[in-house]
Amino acid sequence: MNTGKYSWVLWLFYFLIFETVVFFGLQWLLSGMGLSNQYQAENTIVPNWVKAVTFILLYLLCLLFMVMLISNMVPSKHRRNLMFWVYLALLGMVVMLFVLF
Repeated sequence: MNTGKYSWVLWLFYFLIFETVVFFGLQWLLSGMGLSNQYQAENTIVPNWVKAVTFILLYLLCLLFMVMLISNMVPSKHRRNLMFWVYLALLGMVVMLFVLF
């Protein structure tokens, strides 16, 4: 992590790229799961619940992988700044779930 005045802009750019790639990758991967029409006579809760839980688990797996990778690459004095991005990613995951359906 750079210690420059505007280094957070670069890390925000990396974060947005990560979020975009993971969202569209998981959306493509899970495209066959769930039902898009929520208002029908059949039960749509179970298939969509499976899709949501699978999305959450795969997203957390990707996030954990990236945290381990980045935490090994940055100096130890900057590792505490990494948690801000992790919490922001977890909030972003909730938003992505609403967009996914």
